[in-house]
Amino acid sequence: MGSLNKKLDISLASTAAASALPSNSSQAGLLDYDLGGKVWDAEAAFLLYSETDGRVSAIAPALQLTRNIDTDETLTLRLPLDALTGASPDGAVPSNNPQTFTGPSGNGAYSVAPGNAPLDEYFKDTRASFNVGWSRPLPSNFLLTLAANASSEYDYFSMGGSASLAREFNTNNTTLSAGISLSNDTVSPVGGVPTAFAAIPVANEEDVDDNDRNANRDEKKNITDVLFGVTQITDRDSVLQLSLGPSPSDGYQNDPYKILSAVDANGDPILADSASNLSLALYENRPESRTRQSVYAQYKRNIEGSVFNTSYRYMQDDWRVKSHTLVFSYRMPLGGGWCQPRLRYYTQQAAEFYTPFFKEGEQPAAETPNYLPLLILV
Repeated sequence: MGSLNKKLDISLASTAAASALPSNSSQAGLLDYDLGGKVWDAEAAFLLYSETDGRVSAIAPALQLTRNIDTDETLTLRLPLDALTGASPDGAVPSNNPQTFTGPSGNGAYSVAPGNAPLDEYFKDTRASFNVGWSRPLPSNFLLTLAANASSEYDYFSMGGSASLAREFNTNNTTLSAGISLSNDTVSPVGGVPTAFAAIPVANEEDVDDNDRNANRDEKKNITDVLFGVTQITDRDSVLQLSLGPSPSDGYQNDPYKILSAVDANGDPILADSASNLSLALYENRPESRTRQSVYAQYKRNIEGSVFNTSYRYMQDDWRVKSHTLVFSYRMPLGGGWCQPRLRYYTQQAAEFYTPFFKEGEQPAAETPNYLPLLILV
C-alpha cells in the first residue's frame, strides 16, 4: 500500500538526458503510425521487476508518442502504467513469538510467524500516469518546453507542470538550460491518515479514536524542482550532460503504512494485546519540509547504431540523507525494435533522526513533535 516511498523510476529510452540534446539531434521511434493524417513516432518500454521471498513484484509498461508539428516543434505524449504486488516490509522488527499487525482503522490484519521479518502481505498498487509535453524553438537559438502531468492510484493523486528554456551556443554544440517544475500531491491512505506515534489499533476495534484514525482527512504535499544544466557534444558520436538544482517540498512527508516496534530490554517486541498477538507498534513521523540538492552527470555514445549510456547522481538534503546512484545501459537494435539492458547501483545513508525501534517506556506519545522515522528512500 501507499505511494510515498515506493515509486519505481520507469523511463522511456528517448526521455531523460536524451531530451536535453540540442534541437538539431533526433532519435527515431520504434514505429511510425499515421493517425488522422499525422505521423507519430511510437516508442514502448516494458519493465519486469521481482524480489526474492515473495516480496515486491512489478510490471510496468510505458508508451510514448511523438509528433513533429512543424520544423523542430514537437508534441509528446507519455503513458506509463505501474502495477505492483507482493509483500512489503512494514518497518517492525522480527520477534521470537508470533506477531499481528493492523491498519490505521483496525482492519487488514496480518500475522507474522516467529523469527520472520514482518511483511505486509496486503501490499499492492496500480498507478496510471499521463504526461504531455510541447517544445518550440524561439528566436536567437532558444528552445521552450512546456509540460503537464497527472498520475492516479487508489490512495494517491498527483498533478503538476513544468517549463524549461534552453539556448544553443558554439555552433549548436553547447546547450545551456534552466527549468522549473511544480507538483501538488494528495495522499488518501486506506483506513485514514494515522496520527504520528499513535499505536496501531486492535483488529476491528470498535472504539478507535477518530483523532488516531483521521479517516475522512486527506493530506497534501507540494514539491518544487529547479534545474540548471549544460549539454556538450564532445564529438560526432558522444554527448555529455551536467545538471544540478534544489528540490524543496512541504506538507505530508510520512509513509502512512510504516510502523516502529516498541521493544523490551532484550530487544524483543512488546505485545499490546496477548489474546491476538498484536504487537505494540507506533506510526512514524517525519518533518513537514525537506530540501534536496542533487548533482547529475550523464555520458552517451553512439557505437555503430547502438547507444552506450552511463550516469551518476549524488543527492543530499537537510535531513542529512546522502545517496549515490550509478547507472549503465546499452541500447541496441533488435528485430526492428530496440533492446536495452540496464544495470543500476544505489547506496544511501539514513537520516539524522532515523531509529529502527523504540525502547520500552521511551516511545513518544501520539502527536509528540519529534521526528523518528524509518529509513527514508529517495
